[in-house]
Amino acid sequence: MITVVGTGTGAPVPDDVLAGAALVVGGRRHLDAARLPEGAERVVLGPLAPALDTVARYVGKELPVVVLASGDPGFFGIVRALAERFGAGALRVLPGVSSVATAFARIGLPWDDAVVVSAHGRDVRTAVNVCRAHPKVAVLTGPEAGPAELGAALPAGRVLVVASALGDPARERVERVTPTEAAARDWGTAVSVVLCLDEARALGAVRTVAGPAAHPGGWALDEDGFAHRDSMITKFEVRALALARLGPRPGDLVWDVGAGSGSVAVECARFGAAVVAVEKTPDGVERVHANARAHGVDVRVVHGSAPDALSGLADDPDAVFVGGGGRELPAIVTACARRARRSVVVALAALDRVPAVREALTAAGFACDGVLLQSSRLAPLPGDVTRLAATNPVFLLWGLRTPVPREGVVQ
Repeated sequence: MITVVGTGTGAPVPDDVLAGAALVVGGRRHLDAARLPEGAERVVLGPLAPALDTVARYVGKELPVVVLASGDPGFFGIVRALAERFGAGALRVLPGVSSVATAFARIGLPWDDAVVVSAHGRDVRTAVNVCRAHPKVAVLTGPEAGPAELGAALPAGRVLVVASALGDPARERVERVTPTEAAARDWGTAVSVVLCLDEARALGAVRTVAGPAAHPGGWALDEDGFAHRDSMITKFEVRALALARLGPRPGDLVWDVGAGSGSVAVECARFGAAVVAVEKTPDGVERVHANARAHGVDVRVVHGSAPDALSGLADDPDAVFVGGGGRELPAIVTACARRARRSVVVALAALDRVPAVREALTAAGFACDGVLLQSSRLAPLPGDVTRLAATNPVFLLWGLRTPVPREGVVQ
C-alpha cells in the first residue's frame, strides 16, 4: 500500500508510479517536480511524526500512498522509519542512485571500501573522527555538520570533495578543497555529500567484503611487531585487557598518553578509532610514527609532556590510555578523567601510586576497578625443554562512565 520512490540524483518520478495515489508525501522540491494525480493529498515532509500519522490514516483506509525521497531511500533514508511503523511487507521500494554512489562516480573512484557516516541530525564529532581514521569516507551532511565544520576539525593531509546539487544540470558542482579552504566558506544548503580522502590511499585494494577494512583478526600483538627501546613497551597481556576496557571503535577518539612506542595507539587505530598519541621524547615520537606506518594506520602524534600537553588538544576523547608513571601521574589521570567521555585506563608499576590514581578516577565520577597482572611466558631452555619466565607485574586500573549511545556509522 505504500510505494517509496527514490528520486536518485535528479531522476524524474515515472507517471505510472503516481497514478492512483491518494496521498503523496515528499520534500517540497520533489512534490513540485512531480505530476500528482488529480485529487491526491499532498504532504510536505518536515517533522517526520506528523507525516507518518497522515500515512497511517490512509493505510488504515487501504488507500494507496506514494512517498518521494532523495537518492536511495533505503540508505540512511525514510525506508527505516516506514518499515518500523508499518512493517517491511507493506512497502514497495523503488530505489534511486544514492548521492554517495553518484559523488564517487563523478570523481572516478570505486567506493566498495568507503566508510559512510551520517552527520545529518547527529553530532559531527563522530563523522570527524571517522574522517581522521580512514582514508576514504563519505559524509552525509546536515545543518551545523557540513563542509565548513568538517574542514575546521580535519588535518591538512586530507582532501574534501564537496558535491552539491547532484543531478541538477544547472546547479551541480563537485569541488576539491583543502580542509582549510572548506572551513573558510559558506556552503549554503545545496550540499549533497562530502567525500574525505587521503588521496595517496584513496584507490584502495581489491576487496571481497564491502565497507571499511574489517576489524583486525588479532590484537594484543607481540612486542616484536613494534619498534621500541629496551623493552619499554606495554606488554601484550596488558594491552589485551586495556583494549577490552578502552573499547576502541569507528567514530571514537582515543588518547594514548605517555605513548612510548605507541603500541596501544596503533592497536586502537587498527580497530578504526581516531587516535592521538602524546609522547614527551623526540625519539619516542619518531617510533610512534614508524609503528603507525608499519601497521598502515593513522595516528596523530603530539610531542609534549602531560598534563600540560593535553590542554592543547581541542577535542575531548571517548577513551584514554595512560602509560608510564612518574610523580605527575595523578595529575595526568585527573586531567584525562575530566575530559574522557567513556573510559580511562591506566597502567602502572608502582604500588604506591595506585591509591592516588583510584582517587583521581572516582573524583571524576568514574566507577573504578582494577587488577594486578602477573604472567609467566613459555621460554626455551637448552636440551629442548621449556621453563616459565615471569614478566614484571603491572597494575591496570580503569574508570568507566555509563555508555553513551552513538549512531551514524555503517560498517
